Amino acid sequence: MDSVSFVARTEDLHADDAVDPLDIYDFVRDIRDPEHPYSLEQLSVLSEESITVDDKLGRILITFTPTIQHCSMATVIGLCLRVKLKHCFPPHYKVSLLCASRNSLLDERRLRTEIVKLALFIFIVNKQLNDKERVAAALENPNLRQLVDECLYSNEL
Repeated sequence: MDSVSFVARTEDLHADDAVDPLDIYDFVRDIRDPEHPYSLEQLSVLSEESITVDDKLGRILITFTPTIQHCSMATVIGLCLRVKLKHCFPPHYKVSLLCASRNSLLDERRLRTEIVKLALFIFIVNKQLNDKERVAAALENPNLRQLVDECLYSNEL
């Protein structure tokens, strides 16, 4: 496992453990993309700037941007992030994942339709990744779990 300066989850909900976005980034940037032999960092799916921490509210927001719009692996990427972060932040923090889109050049005729489709796609992915029951159910699928584990623990980078 990677070593980071995070405090492991404890029963003390009142611990004063600050979380640094750089620590989070260092911990997740080496996750392998499900379709490519490159890390999320190498593909610019994730950056240090895409991680926001609000210590007062106890919130961590990680925004990731798949390499293409309507990426079929966006949910898998989010599951990889969720699994890797599962036990590495103080228990009073709530982690939210947000799938964003890259800008693309479209002609005006297709722009409105593409925006609606993209908004719906992003809404569905974000809803799935931030629903504990859906995440748990997805990780019970052995094929999906194997893919997530390969992305998290691959030494081929």
